Amino acid sequence: MSKNKSIQPKNIKPVAPPSKDAQPGAPAGVQLPSNMPKLPPEVEKKLEALKVKLDGFKAKVLEKFGDYIVGIALLPPEKPLPKESASEEAKEQSKEEKKDEKSKEDKTKEEQKISLLVVVDDTTSQKMTKDELHQKFSTIIQKIAEETDKNLSPQSILLTDLWQNSYDGKYDLNKLISMSAPIFDTGMLAALKIAEIHKTMVLKKFDKYILSYVLAGSLTQGKATATSDIDVWIVIDDTDVKKMTRIELKDKLRAIIIGMGIEAGELTGIKNKLNIQVYILTDFWESLKEANPIIFTLLRDGVPLYDRSIFMPWKQLLRMGRIKPSREAIELFMSTGEQTINRVKLRLKDMAMEDTYYAILTPSQAAIMLYGLPPPTPRETPDVLEEIFVKKEKILEKEYVDILRNNVKIRKDIEHGTKTELSGTEMDQLLKNAEKFLERIKKLFKEIEEKHDEKVTVRLYDEVVTIIRDVLKAEGIERASDDAIVSIFEKELIHTGKVPARFLTDLNEIIEAKHKFDKGKLAKTDMETARKGSSGLIQFLVEYLQRKRGRELERAKIRIKRGDKFSEIVLLDKVAFIIHDVDAKETQKLEKAKINADGSLGSREDTTLEEFEKALANAKFPQRAFIKEPIFEDIKNIFGKDAEVLVNY
Repeated sequence: MSKNKSIQPKNIKPVAPPSKDAQPGAPAGVQLPSNMPKLPPEVEKKLEALKVKLDGFKAKVLEKFGDYIVGIALLPPEKPLPKESASEEAKEQSKEEKKDEKSKEDKTKEEQKISLLVVVDDTTSQKMTKDELHQKFSTIIQKIAEETDKNLSPQSILLTDLWQNSYDGKYDLNKLISMSAPIFDTGMLAALKIAEIHKTMVLKKFDKYILSYVLAGSLTQGKATATSDIDVWIVIDDTDVKKMTRIELKDKLRAIIIGMGIEAGELTGIKNKLNIQVYILTDFWESLKEANPIIFTLLRDGVPLYDRSIFMPWKQLLRMGRIKPSREAIELFMSTGEQTINRVKLRLKDMAMEDTYYAILTPSQAAIMLYGLPPPTPRETPDVLEEIFVKKEKILEKEYVDILRNNVKIRKDIEHGTKTELSGTEMDQLLKNAEKFLERIKKLFKEIEEKHDEKVTVRLYDEVVTIIRDVLKAEGIERASDDAIVSIFEKELIHTGKVPARFLTDLNEIIEAKHKFDKGKLAKTDMETARKGSSGLIQFLVEYLQRKRGRELERAKIRIKRGDKFSEIVLLDKVAFIIHDVDAKETQKLEKAKINADGSLGSREDTTLEEFEKALANAKFPQRAFIKEPIFEDIKNIFGKDAEVLVNY
């Protein structure tokens, strides 16, 4: 880069990244930290006057050079280095300056100087050399500044020279731009600002691992707009990873680095999306060897904002033509097109065959499940669908079963290789048939639900009436007709206080739903009302029966204690069951014996738990149980003389 074009900032004191909240009274584009105190009125007036000057300068420059201007920025003021960090040469120079001190007027002029940076796009210039172009722009821009205000001090730089600074490892100008306030920007200044701040955050946290931080994408290709995304690439050194795998390192750092990108956007107030790609060195190298086009583009167009002698050597080798794709890589890329077309064909076939197949198979199985049967296998589904809904229920047309059967056949033919291709016409027909089938299945679902609701209503009625009859039998009422069931239920169970009165309403609703069903007038709401009331009624009556039979069973038991074991003799109508150890489970010993007329037990024989439970279910327990003397002799014979009979246990 020629000497007159190089901008190397001198003694610029670093400042914190700007806030996204602009301070009132700041010049156009100037963003000051949000925590700054309110500016005094005289300072606000100066800033307003400065804004007018900068707007005038910007308007004249853009009018003169139009699309050539990439950005105009207000630079921070230069600050002298502290004495303790100044070089010996600087100290000597300072002494000389003290001897020949400037006048007050000169110092005031220096303080009032307004530093500006103008970035010029020279990527399309072909009529003059870079030096000539830079000289022309610099002269005219300087003249515009003097005409606008003698305190304006613009410095011009060509876009290619801005990138060259980064290629040469000189990043001070990028840092200066990150602290500047944009007056005009096509997107480049914003990209450099957010990327530079993000880079600083990343290096501060992961300096040990970061090899390169590269700006890429449309910005470096000269195709950026004010709304373009900002693409950056980061290469991480994974060659010395010991405590985690390379993938774990990449994922861990990537998550944190992307989070820092969001934070950088919030700090700067820049809305453009910061696209961050993170590569580990080993993967980057493999991609380079395989001639990955993305990596080649990155090396060709990327601009390093930080580099530890990794990116630039590769970039130079690419420029020299020393990085070339292998024969294998070339053949791989050549075959990619054909492979892609084949994948498209396969995907189309899958969409037409597999997707339409399952689109109609699964709802068909759902319809069968809704009917109350387990789902059949795919091959059996058409036959089951036809048997139930076409032949038995007569609520589905056979043509829809044929659509499903045809899909199953085509899929099998393709699977077995007897059919290798599907024409466009066949694909269209499969799709149309699938849509037609699904429309019909929706109606079938409604018809199945209606029939299901009818069955539910009948089943509820039968269950409730049956359990009421069982309860009435337990109360000594053997017969109760359907017509009289409600009145008997009310008289024997409700009025006697054995069943809460609220259940009479539930029973009437169930009876009413059954009557409407018989007349063909059953509505969905009627069925839901009956279903809701039946659950509580049935549960109460079942528990009532269990409690009643439990009390009756207790009256029929004789409990015996022998040592630390407990036994029972259950006296039913004509037979007694003997449980030798009530606490035993798997090794339970059960016997049964006939009850003689004198109350004694006949000969005993082994029995099973199933036989005992069946006898209990069918037993008729007396209101009162009497124990006669002979049974005590049987207790001695069965359990021994030390056996004790427990009373009110």
